[in-house]
Amino acid sequence: MFKFLKKKINDAVGVFKKEVEDKGEDVEIPKEKVEKPKEIKIKKVKASIEPELDLPKEKAIELESKKEVKIKPKKEIKEEPKEKKGLLGKIKEKVTTKKINSKQFDEIFWELEVGLLENNVAFEVIEKIKEDLKIDLVDVPLQRGNIENIILNSLKKSVDEVLKDNDFDLIKKAKEKKPYVIVFIGVNGSGKTTSIAKMGHYLKEKGFSVVLAAADTFRAASIQQLEEQGKKLDVKVIKHDYGSDPAAVGFDAVKYAKQKGIDVVLIDTAGRQHSNVNLRDEMKKIIRVVNPDLKLYVGEMISGNDCIEQIKEFDKAIDIDGAILSKADIDEKGGTAISVSHVTGKPILFLGIGQELKDLEKFSKEKILEGLGF
Repeated sequence: MFKFLKKKINDAVGVFKKEVEDKGEDVEIPKEKVEKPKEIKIKKVKASIEPELDLPKEKAIELESKKEVKIKPKKEIKEEPKEKKGLLGKIKEKVTTKKINSKQFDEIFWELEVGLLENNVAFEVIEKIKEDLKIDLVDVPLQRGNIENIILNSLKKSVDEVLKDNDFDLIKKAKEKKPYVIVFIGVNGSGKTTSIAKMGHYLKEKGFSVVLAAADTFRAASIQQLEEQGKKLDVKVIKHDYGSDPAAVGFDAVKYAKQKGIDVVLIDTAGRQHSNVNLRDEMKKIIRVVNPDLKLYVGEMISGNDCIEQIKEFDKAIDIDGAILSKADIDEKGGTAISVSHVTGKPILFLGIGQELKDLEKFSKEKILEGLGF
């Protein structure tokens, strides 16, 4: 994950740094900022002792020896170059400090913008990153040796703000209500049925009992697929015949859970495009009948901005609560993970990271930042 995006960011930051150094204007740091910390009043200490040297010779020698012990002349000798070093530091800082204006920034940012777009970062996110970098870099003195760190730190801060913290505690929520009902929504081929099976395994590992509902009655194959997953998990699958009412399947699954004391109901639904009005209305009916506690959109991380647009449209229709991004393990771009929460306002709760039932990972902002090299 993030292999390509991480490389693009590093390459773009390198170009950004070079462009700032080449095109940036040399600026002088205000004098007082450099000299103010250098006030060392050593001569005054000497002056307070000098007049006493007119004493009798013996006392003068005695005083001189005390002065040597107390003041340590060797350190005094080193104080003189400190002031010179301050002047040299000021000259060096003046020469190696750069400043870029807004127009130069826009030209320099282009390389990074292209890299982000190529790696499925949404336009809205790129605009935020751009504005954040502008605040930190435009018309601000930038020390040449520290430009790369300044850019990286600014990027990290911006991405950190884009990513939403995943503070949703599914286990806590599932303990608070019985049965806890989760409906899974997504387009065909998004990994929805597999994600349901992974969620079932995750919950069973946490000590919950689970029942599955095959409410995708539009495809006979999907009912069969969920049954196979149910066998792997050793859990009951509630199903009706092909072509039957999906809402009725969901209703029966919730009823069964109540009768048998099952903790969690996981409801599969038909894959549908957000533009399919009939299927969208069917989904609204399922939601109305089963009144789920959690509505999760399952989307492929590798589908990029398509995934983001789908979440936005489904959210308008049924107000989803969060997302599971499948196939995160094979997505080397990673822009979708960065963009989803910021653009849709909905949190990413889990990532699918493999083909095994155990390959469901709680979304972590810290891991995303680490994966990007921040």
